[in-house]
Amino acid sequence: MEQDLALDRQLCFALYSAARAATGAYREGLARLGLTYTQYVTLLVLWETDGLSVGELGARLQLDSGTLSPVLRRLQEAGHVERRRSADDERRVTIHLTVAGRALETQAAAIRAQLHSSVDLTSAEAETLLALAQRVARAPGPRS
Repeated sequence: MEQDLALDRQLCFALYSAARAATGAYREGLARLGLTYTQYVTLLVLWETDGLSVGELGARLQLDSGTLSPVLRRLQEAGHVERRRSADDERRVTIHLTVAGRALETQAAAIRAQLHSSVDLTSAEAETLLALAQRVARAPGPRS
């Protein structure tokens, strides 16, 4: 077997494994909040910019409407977000945090801080890893 084809030499597998480890590390803490990882990242966007349209939210999360719609429905059923139709254009639906949804931010921050402290990376290493992962995510190429 050619060395370049060894699994441990594949950047794609290292990124895949790291992503699975990161989402898995959040699973238990988020379950205590009644959230999935996808619901959590949706709330992250809304904590940053409340009142986005469904399309804007999907673009920011890189999720299609078939994936995002059930996430939003479950967040709404849990009382964390509400949908509002625009008075100017009834086709435009915006998503807004409720008081309960806003209150989760502090609890989620505590989970994040706990998990970050358990990873053996310096702040500089974490910043470098973040920048490199973002660069890989932005790279042009085939998308499915």
